[in-house]
Amino acid sequence: MIVVDTNLIAYLLLDGERTPAARSVFQRDSKWAAPLLWRSEFRSVLGMYIRQGTLAPERALELMDAAETLMQGEEYQVESSRVLKLHSSSKCSAYDCEHVALAQHLEVPLVTSDSQILGEFPDTAIAIEAYGSAD
Repeated sequence: MIVVDTNLIAYLLLDGERTPAARSVFQRDSKWAAPLLWRSEFRSVLGMYIRQGTLAPERALELMDAAETLMQGEEYQVESSRVLKLHSSSKCSAYDCEHVALAQHLEVPLVTSDSQILGEFPDTAIAIEAYGSAD
């Protein structure tokens, strides 16, 4: 099991430059976990694509369904005290700290492309490309 941020979910489901790296991560470990926050963040990503005219609303709903299926059973509430402690001791947003807090709680890596998280929490976070290419 790994904790993933919303970007990794988006990279896997929305074809783009980072889709191959996301697929490599998924091939290595297909049990993905995330804080419940991922749903709102992913809806925001889909909404942005709809507004840009690059994604039809119907397709966005299909992608949301696919993401919910992918994450089913591995969505977690995180302790506010842990999130706020991480937030106050780093330069990361509270949103990002939810992912870090969950990874630390589950004692698994957080796989992300976020350079700030990678820099602030090197013992918890690992880059998508590094995780996907590891043995």
